[in-house]
Amino acid sequence: MTTHIQPILPGEPMPHRKVMREWLLPLSGRTTALAFVLIITDYILWAALLTGTVLFEAWWAKLLCGLVAGFVIGRLFILGHDACHQSLTPHRNLNKWLGRIAFLPSLTAYSLWDIGHNVVHHGYTNLKNFDFVWAPYTPEEFAALSPFEKLRDRVYRSGWAPGLYYMIEIWWNKMVFPNEKNMPTRRPIFTKDCWLITVFGFAWVAVMAWAAVATEQSIGYILLMGVAVPFFFWVTMIGFVVYVHHTHVEVSWHEERTGWSKASPFVSTTVHLTFPMQIGALMHHIMEHTAHHLDMSIPLYKLKQAQSKLEELLPERIIVQPFSWSWYVQTARDCKLYDFKTDSWMTYDGKVTSPRAMKAA
Repeated sequence: MTTHIQPILPGEPMPHRKVMREWLLPLSGRTTALAFVLIITDYILWAALLTGTVLFEAWWAKLLCGLVAGFVIGRLFILGHDACHQSLTPHRNLNKWLGRIAFLPSLTAYSLWDIGHNVVHHGYTNLKNFDFVWAPYTPEEFAALSPFEKLRDRVYRSGWAPGLYYMIEIWWNKMVFPNEKNMPTRRPIFTKDCWLITVFGFAWVAVMAWAAVATEQSIGYILLMGVAVPFFFWVTMIGFVVYVHHTHVEVSWHEERTGWSKASPFVSTTVHLTFPMQIGALMHHIMEHTAHHLDMSIPLYKLKQAQSKLEELLPERIIVQPFSWSWYVQTARDCKLYDFKTDSWMTYDGKVTSPRAMKAA
């Protein structure tokens, strides 16, 4: 039981990951029935909202339905994400099938996501040249880029384009029939999963086009509201989520595995972003991210408890950031490049922005 565990105070050695996972062991139980309820509920919501993009007459009502449908795609993706971690139900094979089903509206290839997320991202979080998600350039690397590559990085890290980054760098390059450069490992299941999302995507477009014809509306208009808007909202949502999970002036990147492993990266490289009005709950608690990185077996419906327990037992060790748009804009300004010599985030013009580096100077 964790009731008698004393908090690990600042300055005391960090316990081993196995010890910390034992703190959360009572919260790792999974429920199959609840998994089905969550997936079915979100699929019904998604279908109803797509129906709204067809049946509502006002353009703003169609647009609103399309935007919320994109948010629900994000909710389904989070359920698939849990299944991919084997934390949605206690049954391994069932998780694989439910994960594929939940991933369909986001057009995410389950097996490719498994490799990129479970193996690479969780295995080497914020380790340069291993973890590729939102990996920052060093000042030297940025200086060596072509003008187009510099412009692309400036756009991606502007704060306005997390969806563009995710859609191109993650989804298109790594989730849709990736070439050998983006996915050197070649497995038949990768191709099968790519065909699965391709067929689903064509079916989604075909159904919306049929609905447009049946209701005597423009096919292009309905595809815009019922396919393009939901999908772009979804990639913007996930691009934002992944960015804020591991980008913060207090978060370090590492270039050597020895230093990275000593830094307890499953705790030190993640951010717990908090929101008002239960927005975090609406996102299936994906923002309780430190607990998730520490123990991926904890189901989403117990992450809030797990995060609270961690913050209680590791005071001042976990980055907890209340969300505000001013914080997000400032983070986008401050976190452009990463200088490993000073262990600091930097702006493009060389300004050091991480507090630890500014204090050292």
